[in-house]
Amino acid sequence: MDQTYNKKEKLRQLLFILIPILITQLAMYSMTFIDTLMTGRYSSDDLAGVAIGSSLWVPVFTGLSGILLAVTPIVSHLVGAKKQGNVAFSVIQGVYLSVIMALIVFAAGAFSLTPILNGMSLESRVHETAFDYLAALSTGLIPLFAYNVLRSFIDALGKTRVSMIITLISLPINVVFNYLFIYGKFGFPELGGAGAGFASAITYWLITLISFYIIHKHTPFSSYGVFRKLHAVSLAKWKEILLIGIPIGLSIFFETSIFSAVTLLMSNFETKVIAAHQIALNFASLLYMIPLSISMALTIVVGFEVGAARYGDAKEYSWIGVVIAVLMALVCAAILLLFPEEVASIYTKDANVLKLTAHFLIYALFFQLSDAIQAPVQGALRGYKDVNVTFIMSLISYWVIGLPFGYYLANYTSWGAYGYWIGLITGLAAGAITLTSRLIYIQKRKFPAGLQKNS
Repeated sequence: MDQTYNKKEKLRQLLFILIPILITQLAMYSMTFIDTLMTGRYSSDDLAGVAIGSSLWVPVFTGLSGILLAVTPIVSHLVGAKKQGNVAFSVIQGVYLSVIMALIVFAAGAFSLTPILNGMSLESRVHETAFDYLAALSTGLIPLFAYNVLRSFIDALGKTRVSMIITLISLPINVVFNYLFIYGKFGFPELGGAGAGFASAITYWLITLISFYIIHKHTPFSSYGVFRKLHAVSLAKWKEILLIGIPIGLSIFFETSIFSAVTLLMSNFETKVIAAHQIALNFASLLYMIPLSISMALTIVVGFEVGAARYGDAKEYSWIGVVIAVLMALVCAAILLLFPEEVASIYTKDANVLKLTAHFLIYALFFQLSDAIQAPVQGALRGYKDVNVTFIMSLISYWVIGLPFGYYLANYTSWGAYGYWIGLITGLAAGAITLTSRLIYIQKRKFPAGLQKNS
């Protein structure tokens, strides 16, 4: 009876942390969707420019911001081990590191962006918009990276509702500034696609300032005194963050960039095929927010329990998260199986594109099942601070198995464009199997439940 109650309590606690994270991720995804929609209403050239700019920026940003996600397990372990006095120092070092990273990205972009765009066969208007959009976006790099650290701190304390509220506030701010800068309303300059970049940059500054105010003034965050003292730079703490964060960032980069690589490789197919691929991938990315959110929640709760040396509880949380993700994936799979054309019709009215998209969405069904396992398992492993082997497994699964297999099927068999999707599914499945075996090993050998402390 106690065990059943214990599991119910863990499920309740996990959902309490998870639901706001899911809403936050969906809201952040909506911001990109709104940028695309509002730019598309302005002109197709500007839309193409923003799309090119985004495809270059997203893998870089997700990979680099993934490094800063190391702050979440570090803070969770400290709080779990009742070492609250060390939290402020760790967070501030994360902020320092985020500023340095932003400056490096800015400098690298200043030297490499023009040659990269020149190497692409773009129309002059699209080329110009892509450059201007990324240049405008770069004015918000420092707050964007700093916000990732502040959000990691907020989430690590289990206060994910606060992150949710901040992100929900950012949505209308982004829409207003998009309206002003893209279309040139109320005396603001009419900047088209570049306006979306400025709107995002301003939004990043505002949500960072809001986060700073909340952490400094409101409990329980203010009790940690994060901004009360100007700490000296600690290269040792930077090293700790980077040793945990770089494998996390690279794992995320290898996963997100493989989809960009497939999109580039598909450029020799018909426009309608590419459009259908993009639509199906966009919807699959929306559904991915569910296992991704569960992954982030597991990093928090598993990190807290491991920090407190309650290894049995950490193990239970890990598998409760996986079960929730698989159940949700089955629901999403049923929707894709039963209503592929209805989903496709949200994006397009073109009969040929609609039919092709419906076919791609059936393959996306298998994405859901693999992601439902590999994403939560990765989140649990981060909670254990086990990231190096995870990174190697991700690299092999996506780039050694998935992409080459997809390329072979697409170019040397009758599968055509669908071959790339089979390759992606194979890579994700390989990741799910190898990562799950790693989690089982970690739980049995390094953190056995028998060493559990009494709560």
